[in-house]
Amino acid sequence: MKLKRFLLRYYPPGITLEYEQSQETKSKTIDLLDLTPESDLDEIVDDLTTEEPLRSLVASRKDQVKKLLTKLQQKLSQQDHRFYLFKVLRAHILPLTNVAFNKSGSRFITGSYDRTCKVWDTSSGEELVTLEGHKNVVYAIAFNNPYGDKIATGSFDKTCKLWNAESGRCYHTFKGHTAEIVCLTFNPHSTLVVTGSMDSTARIWDVKSGSEITTLSGHTAEIISLNFNSSGTSLLTGSFDHTVNVWDVTTGRCIHTLIGHQLEISNAVFNYDGKLIATGSMDRTCKLWDATTGKCLSTFRGHQDEVLDITFDSTGQFLVTSSADGTGRVYSAMTRELISKLEGHTGEISKVVFNSQGTRILTASTDKTARLWDPTSGQCVQVLEGHSDEIFSCAFNYEGNTIITGSKDNTCRLWR
Repeated sequence: MKLKRFLLRYYPPGITLEYEQSQETKSKTIDLLDLTPESDLDEIVDDLTTEEPLRSLVASRKDQVKKLLTKLQQKLSQQDHRFYLFKVLRAHILPLTNVAFNKSGSRFITGSYDRTCKVWDTSSGEELVTLEGHKNVVYAIAFNNPYGDKIATGSFDKTCKLWNAESGRCYHTFKGHTAEIVCLTFNPHSTLVVTGSMDSTARIWDVKSGSEITTLSGHTAEIISLNFNSSGTSLLTGSFDHTVNVWDVTTGRCIHTLIGHQLEISNAVFNYDGKLIATGSMDRTCKLWDATTGKCLSTFRGHQDEVLDITFDSTGQFLVTSSADGTGRVYSAMTRELISKLEGHTGEISKVVFNSQGTRILTASTDKTARLWDPTSGQCVQVLEGHSDEIFSCAFNYEGNTIITGSKDNTCRLWR
């Protein structure tokens, strides 16, 4: 067994070992989800050498591993900065629907009621290419992160299109849905695209061939959210029928139906290691589920209005909810305790995201502002003002040093 190289993963922290065994290249990723700037690195290195193949690969390179862990610690301890308005982009002639970054944050895309998706250069604010061809609203958009060389667009014209992110060439048009497509996602390996529709089905498509692999049927109302686990083996579909289905991606079989919410689902997400599922609902609650058994572990109550969005931090240890009551709530996914309340918006919060480091939460609101929060204290650390209409979408880039906000005022704003 011969070690070839170490690869660092900053968010969530981890190390991948590439090694050769029997003339075959293999890899093993070590998740370091509990790593903090205060962690004892010698203790972690010792723990890494307790099991094979790590013992034989790492034991003689403890100093090298410690240096890598030090780099991870330094990345985690980088100070958060204040953001300033960098660019205002009048992106489309009709209202925007969604915005999304590629992984590096060097480019972002915007979807619109004008039936197009546009690709933009983040550093210059220059429009790079317009993706034209849909016959109705382009509602759902995504890069195939981490690669970023393809874009998928889902439309009210009932089709999804796959594009070359550089040239704008359309590779495939996925046809089969009988109603509007309202959500889509790539699997982590970028070999599949999944679309969710108001026809109550989700469909899995092959990126290379453009053919449909399977139709996921079982819901009785529109599917409005899709989420893969990090390995790409399981898929969540959240529906207005009040349920979430957990699917085996290889077989297309429904493994669990998560039943318990009293009203429509707003979002459903896996945590990083895929052991937990969080669901948000119009019934004002968020629920935490065991992904293996489908059992409900906890119900988080307290919001005075619909829960509109939920997300985990990159390590999967913290969960944040946002609500039409204008507040957010941060919970520990491990202890199920309420950590903090995010109070300050004067309108509903439609979108909430963590930065990759887990040190800041970003919220988008109908009060025309986006806000940055400290997740531990719940303190609002900055208000991003300037939009003249409600903000419906927001995103961090991977490094957490650039923000995009999309508004009904037909503009995107870049903050750095």
